[in-house]
Amino acid sequence: MAEAAALAGPVRGRGSTVGRLLANRRVVLGGAVLLFFALAAVFAPLIAPHDPVEQDLLLQYAPPFWSDKAEPGYLFGTDNLGRDILSRLIYGAQIALFVAVTAAAAAGLLGTVLGLLAGYLGGWVDAVISRLVEIWMAFPAVLLSIVLVAVMGTGLHSVIIAIAVIDWTRFCRVVRAETMAQKQQDYVASAVTVGLGRMGILWREILPNVLPLLLVLFTLEMGIAVIVEAILSYVNLSLASDFPTWGTMIADGRKYVNQAPW
Repeated sequence: MAEAAALAGPVRGRGSTVGRLLANRRVVLGGAVLLFFALAAVFAPLIAPHDPVEQDLLLQYAPPFWSDKAEPGYLFGTDNLGRDILSRLIYGAQIALFVAVTAAAAAGLLGTVLGLLAGYLGGWVDAVISRLVEIWMAFPAVLLSIVLVAVMGTGLHSVIIAIAVIDWTRFCRVVRAETMAQKQQDYVASAVTVGLGRMGILWREILPNVLPLLLVLFTLEMGIAVIVEAILSYVNLSLASDFPTWGTMIADGRKYVNQAPW
């Protein structure tokens, strides 16, 4: 019985964790904002009032709804080609959400695997992975992402790969440190005693206790991925088509800020 309790490890109950999260106003507010943008991205074809790429040169620089000269049906106005800004914002959320989820998942997967191996195996494995992390983090992240996308070519796949290749180190360092702490716990020693192999201990015992940290890192990485994608699209290294992204919208708006400040 004692061994079974030890093998269970210090994993917390799901109910208590969810209750603490719901009691935190910041978590609830952040979750509500994230849910809003996620729903807007998923249901963009139903929510957007206009086609995001449809042009109407007769409606160039239409002001937003708070202006006396606002055009009915265009809440946020139009851009230099007469395209509806609100519709482009909504469709741009699709790109932002897709990049955020996939890039964060890819970075998390790579960083978690390497962090678990480095933290549990130690020795030369830990030394090699730790030196690789230190060298990789010495490069400026944004500059390196621009170089990687420029080499691989423009496109969402290149952006996602670049973000994952750059940001896996964040997951790796945190997971490595937590794994080193977890492997000193009694439940790991009990797992070794009953003959559970290294990989079994990593995936069945240690990983579940690292998951709470991974969830926090995943949400942070999603925000970072959105910013990096916006930077890359700002310099025209994201989508090659005229499909709207938030970065290209900012870049286009900068050219006409004097003519249409809104």
